[in-house]
Amino acid sequence: MRAHRVLIPTLALLAACSPSGKTQAQTSLPQPARSVPTSALGMKQSFAPVVRKAAPAVVNISSKRLVRQQADPFWELFGMGAPRNRVEGSLGSGVVVRADGVIVTNNHVVEGGQEITVALADRREFPAKVLLADARTDLAILKIDLPAGERLPVLALDDSGDTQVGDLVLAIGDPFGVGQTVTNGIVSALNRNADPNGDAGSYIQTDAAINPGNSGGALVDMDGDLIGVNSFILSRSGTSSGVGFAIPAAVVRRVVETAAGGGRAVVRPWVGARLQSVTPEIGRSLGLATPSGALVADVWPGGPADRGGLRQGDVVTSVDGQPVVDAAGLNFAVGNHRPGDTVRIGVRRAGGNQQLTLRADPAPATPARDERVITGRNPFDGATVVNLSPAVAEELGLDPFGGAGVLVTKIAGGAAAQVGLQPGDIIRAINGRKITTVRDLAAAVSVASRVWQVTIERNGQQVTATFQG
Repeated sequence: MRAHRVLIPTLALLAACSPSGKTQAQTSLPQPARSVPTSALGMKQSFAPVVRKAAPAVVNISSKRLVRQQADPFWELFGMGAPRNRVEGSLGSGVVVRADGVIVTNNHVVEGGQEITVALADRREFPAKVLLADARTDLAILKIDLPAGERLPVLALDDSGDTQVGDLVLAIGDPFGVGQTVTNGIVSALNRNADPNGDAGSYIQTDAAINPGNSGGALVDMDGDLIGVNSFILSRSGTSSGVGFAIPAAVVRRVVETAAGGGRAVVRPWVGARLQSVTPEIGRSLGLATPSGALVADVWPGGPADRGGLRQGDVVTSVDGQPVVDAAGLNFAVGNHRPGDTVRIGVRRAGGNQQLTLRADPAPATPARDERVITGRNPFDGATVVNLSPAVAEELGLDPFGGAGVLVTKIAGGAAAQVGLQPGDIIRAINGRKITTVRDLAAAVSVASRVWQVTIERNGQQVTATFQG
C-alpha cells in the first residue's frame, strides 16, 4: 500500500435531511435494489455470505529482491567494509481472477522482485511469475502453476458501471502480514483523480480500512464481485485514515485481458487532442450551465479526434452516454476502450449539442522508438534514451503535444548520474546543435569534445549547462 502524507484539514459536516418526492425511472434493464441494514443482525446476515464467497479468492503475495548495500565510507578509509548484498522484501495481497492461477495485484507490490511467492487462502504457497506489469495503472498480472486438473476459486469482475456512492463494500487483504482480514465501509466517491505519483486515473474512494499489506487486495460489493483493487491511501500516519483508493474493475479487466492474450504492454487508445478541464471561469465564458467537461485546446492532425470531427474550442460533455467531469475523466473513458472500438462523444459547440463518433486508436509511434543506451566519454554515458512520440508520451504520462525530442527514460550510473540527468529529461541541444532524434544524439556524442554545452527540458523549463569533457 502506498501512503501519501498530506495535510488534510479536519472538516465538520452538518447535513440536513428533508423529505423529497419520488420519481419513477424508466429503464430497459432491472436495477439492483439497495437497502441499508437496519440492525446488527441484518449486517451480519449481509456480510458473512459475501465473505464466504469472496475471501477464498484473495491471496497473500511476498516479493524479495537482492540489493547491493554500499559500505560505510568511514570504514572504507581503512580498507574495511566491502559492499554487501541485502535482501529486501515486500508484502501485499492479490486476487485470483482466473481459475487456472492468474492473479492480479499492484505493480508496486512486485516491482523489482526476483522471487515472488503467492500464498493461497488455504495456506499453500506457490512461486509466481509476472505475465505483465503496468506501472501506469499500478497493476501486475501474475501466474502460478497448479497441480494438474486443479481450479482455484475466483472473483468475478463487476465493471458494469452501476457502483454508486454510498454502496456498502468490503476490503479483503493481508494488512501488516497478520493474515487475511476483512474490513467494511462504503463507496465514499467515484472517479477520483487522487494519486500524485500515478496516472490520471478514475479511482474508487472508500472508507473501508486499508493498511500496509492490503495493496492488491479486493474491494468487493454486496454481491461478492470485484469492483476494484485496493491500491493506496491518503494519510498523515501511514495507516488508514478512512481515505483509501481502489483501481476500478474496468481497468483491471483491460490489463488482465492483455496479459491473458500474451501481451507484454497495455495498448491504450487516446483522444488525439490537447484537453483542458472546464473551470468555473471557462464555464461562464462559454455560457455553460455547469463548469464540467473537457475543452479541446488543440487537435492532433490525423488522430482520432481529428478524424471524428472534434474541433478546437469544442467542449466534450459525455462519453458513451456518461457525463464527462474533466479532462482526466475523458482520457480515462476513452483509454479504457479496446483499440478499434467505436466511442460515442457528446460535444457542446457554438451553444448547441452534437453527437460525434470516434474510433479508439492508440497514439502513433512516430518517429520509431529507437531505444539506446549511450556510452563513451560524454555527459550522457549510462543514460537510456528514446525518440519522443505521441505513443511514448502516452505511455509515460507526458504531453504528446510537447514536440519532437529525445527523452531520457533510465539512468544506470556513469557520467549521466554524475551530472544530474534524470528520467523524464528531454535533450534539446548539444554544443549548439539541435537534437530531435536519438540518431542526432548519437552523432553529436560521437565527436570528442573537451567542453560539452547541453540544453535539456525538465518540467517544462529549459536549462543549459556546461560540462568538462
